[in-house]
Parts: sequence; C-alpha cells; structure tokens
Amino acid sequence: MTALETLRRVAADQSRDRLLSIGIAASAVWLVVVGIFVWLDPDGLPQDMTGWLVGLVGALVPLALIWFGVWSARSLALLRAEADDLRASLHAIRASAAPPVTDQEPRLKPRSASVPRHVATIPAPQADNRQDSLDLGTQRSPELTPTELVRALNFPDGPDDHEAIRCLKLALGDPELARLIRAAQDVVTLLAGQGVYMDDLGIPETDPELWRQFAEGQRGESVSALAVIEDDSALDIAAQMMRMDEVFRDVAQHFLRHFDRLLARRAEIDDPVVLAVLAESRSGRAFVLLAQTCGMLGRPYTLAKD
Repeated sequence: MTALETLRRVAADQSRDRLLSIGIAASAVWLVVVGIFVWLDPDGLPQDMTGWLVGLVGALVPLALIWFGVWSARSLALLRAEADDLRASLHAIRASAAPPVTDQEPRLKPRSASVPRHVATIPAPQADNRQDSLDLGTQRSPELTPTELVRALNFPDGPDDHEAIRCLKLALGDPELARLIRAAQDVVTLLAGQGVYMDDLGIPETDPELWRQFAEGQRGESVSALAVIEDDSALDIAAQMMRMDEVFRDVAQHFLRHFDRLLARRAEIDDPVVLAVLAESRSGRAFVLLAQTCGMLGRPYTLAKD
C-alpha cells in the first residue's frame, strides 16, 4: 500500500468517525431537549399507558432517524472508499503494464484510409499471444467480486501478472463471462490491428447513476454523457470497420450484447459506481467506443468524410 493510499484510507476512517460523533452529539442534544421539555412542564406528562407510549414513540423516533442518517452516510462513505480502491487497482494494473515490443511497429506506420473487408487476416498483437499461452482453466466459480471482475476484464499484462491471471481463471469459470471475455479479446485484437489501442483511449470518470440507467435499458440522448471518447481517429476507424466489414460487425455486436447483459446483471447486486469502474477497463473502453459508434450512447457517430 502506497503512502497516498494509506492517507486516503486514514481520511476515510476519520470521516466515518466524525459521522459517528455527529450522531452521538445530535442524540445527546435531542435528549437534552426532551429533558428540558419534561422539566418545564411536569404537569403535562401523560397519566395513562397510551399517553406514555405515544410520548415514548415521539421521543425515540427522532433518535431512530438520526442514527438511520448516520448509518446511510457511513454506508455511502464505505462505497466511495471501495470505488476509490477499485480505481486505484485498475490504475496500478495499467501502470505496471509493459508495452509489447511488437505494438510499436504498427504505431509508426500511417493508418490506412480504408479498412480491409477480411479482418481475419489482421495479425494479433503480442499481448494476445501471451494470453493464449497461459494455462487458463474453466472450472465453475462463484460470483466474482467487483475487483476480480475489473481485473479479468482488463486482461493480464503478461505471465507475471498472477493476480489478473487468477481473476481471469475465475471469470472463465462462468460460461456467460467466458463468452464475453473471448468476444472482448477478439474486438480488442482486431481494433489493435488497425492501430486503435485501448490504453490510448482516454476514459474520464463518468456518472455512476447514468450507468445504472443504461443497465436498466436507457439508450440514446438520455445517456449521451457516457459518450466520453473524443479520439476522432479511433471513432473513424471503428465506424468504418462496423460499416465495411461483416466479420468485425458480427463480432462487435456479439460483444456489445454480452457486455450489456453483464451490466444489467451486476446492476442488480453492485453499486452503480462499480458499473462506472468497469467501463474504465480495457474491455469497458472497447464497449464505450463501439456503443458510441453505434448510437447506443446518443446519436450514431458520423464519419468525417460523410
């Protein structure tokens, strides 16, 4: 754990402690108010059991509301801390990635103005060759934690990325996730063959509530704020491939369907913040790029020459 992460965790703990202190102080103030009221008007105390019960409820309900508010605020603080940890883990994965040597060569070549029709002839990047050589089992596994899911969808950075490999093995134990991951690998590989690299696509933090709405079926302009990719070159290439190449289009649509199902599935068990963090993984970046191209996140992208 870095010094920055330690400071962040200490700050989060102090924030939760302050919420607890506020709850205690508010409760004490309320009890003092009740005591003053009783002391100033002792003759106004109820004389029968019903009156006493009503008075007791009137005194306890504000206390219950105070502590419900404290509990809600602490839960929100915990969720935010978990989201920060997820983002920190994802950034650490990216920072530790060593760029494949073979990836540098196509970057130096000018991008073709047209996209070949048969994308099956595009050579796969070295990163995917490394992944194929990994011994990945397909045993059945329980539901992945948010951190495990993010690491799996971000793909291992090589044979030494043991934690990501472990998470990928867990994900491949789920038939639905296995289909998604293989489709994501195909899409990322084919895009990389045309010079579109997921690590180069800038994905800023997005509104988790919008991702929840998207997972529930909202499309188009209502979630257009999720269309955050501003790389026109990447958008042009993806749009050309979707339009001109039937093989890529079939693979991309298969990937979009499975990622959409994953969001709907995780929205039922996870906080919306998790959905937003998933979109920052390599698979998530590919999803945003293609969804933005197809118009799932607003109007369909229009090629510059159109």
